[in-house]
Amino acid sequence: MEETISFQLNGKQTELKIDPTQTLLWVLRNNLGFTGTKYGCGIGFCGSCIVLIDNEPVRSCSVTVGEVKGKSVVTIEGLSKNGELHPVQKAFVEHDALQCGFCTPGMIMNAAGLLIKNPSITRDEIISGMEDNLCRCGAHVHIIDAVESAAKEMKGGK
Repeated sequence: MEETISFQLNGKQTELKIDPTQTLLWVLRNNLGFTGTKYGCGIGFCGSCIVLIDNEPVRSCSVTVGEVKGKSVVTIEGLSKNGELHPVQKAFVEHDALQCGFCTPGMIMNAAGLLIKNPSITRDEIISGMEDNLCRCGAHVHIIDAVESAAKEMKGGK
């Protein structure tokens, strides 16, 4: 049965008449056209589908659209502001922290969430916080370097 679901999506109020049991991942991709959020495993394991819900990194394949009612959701498309890439996005480019790019949106969103929670994050905390995001290409060292660099930039250093 459909119901009206309202939430903030990338800073804009969004309202859908939809089955609230549909996963957020598929609603974002199929109903709203935000295809940057990737389908990886579909069981919340790989992290390719991470979005921020109220600034927390969440696997969107494991959340229903009904669960985001009244909340704020940010996808990879909404991370940049006024045409400027987010520091994590810039750092991923600068550190070549991607190869095929499939896991990259989830990696970036998870890293952004980690840095929101802990702007003074250590390298060991980055490694621990990112370990549940899978990259089949093996760009992990570059990813850790990128997150560390973004953390410094976000704190005002380079």
